[in-house]
Amino acid sequence: MEKTKVLVVDDHAIVRMGIVALLNAQPNLEVVGEAKNGELGVKAANKLRPDVVVMDILMPVMDGVEATRQIVASRPGAKVLVLTTSTTASELAAALEAGATGVIPKTTGNAALLAAVRSVAAGRRVVTSEIEEIIASDEPAPNLTQHQLDMLASIVRGLTNADIALQFGISENTVRKATSTIFAKLGVANRTEATAMALRKGLVKL
Repeated sequence: MEKTKVLVVDDHAIVRMGIVALLNAQPNLEVVGEAKNGELGVKAANKLRPDVVVMDILMPVMDGVEATRQIVASRPGAKVLVLTTSTTASELAAALEAGATGVIPKTTGNAALLAAVRSVAAGRRVVTSEIEEIIASDEPAPNLTQHQLDMLASIVRGLTNADIALQFGISENTVRKATSTIFAKLGVANRTEATAMALRKGLVKL
């Protein structure tokens, strides 16, 4: 069985040790590295190329948001699971906008954390209801039609233009035009930003 390789980035040694021990106890997970701040996390991610990076937000030298942004920029397919104590809507939203695949609180139980790591490794977005509520309380949601909300939900789920065209029975060109309209209403430039905005405003539930 091929193991999912995980990098753990957290400035608290005790927290790192606990996460590492939990992950390494699983037959299909393997911690390939640790880092105590975002800067070292970026270097480790580039060197070790893990399947999943478990990332804290609040760290010295470089925070988890910037580290996530740099990791995703250098490896577009990188999966980052943010595990944090932050309850600030702007920080949580920023983590998603930086490209995090999931955001969960550090109060998450062991079973839920393991499930989140596996889901993120499989390419599924993971944002707990607690995090969604915090992010959604940030500011009013944009006004989208039900059709646009349905299409946005498909974008958040990672469907391609071809997939969406098939789902709604329309052409890919129509999907591109509709997507541009949705992006304009949300005030975003791409799918990653649209997904972050949708989750932040509570427009889509995963």
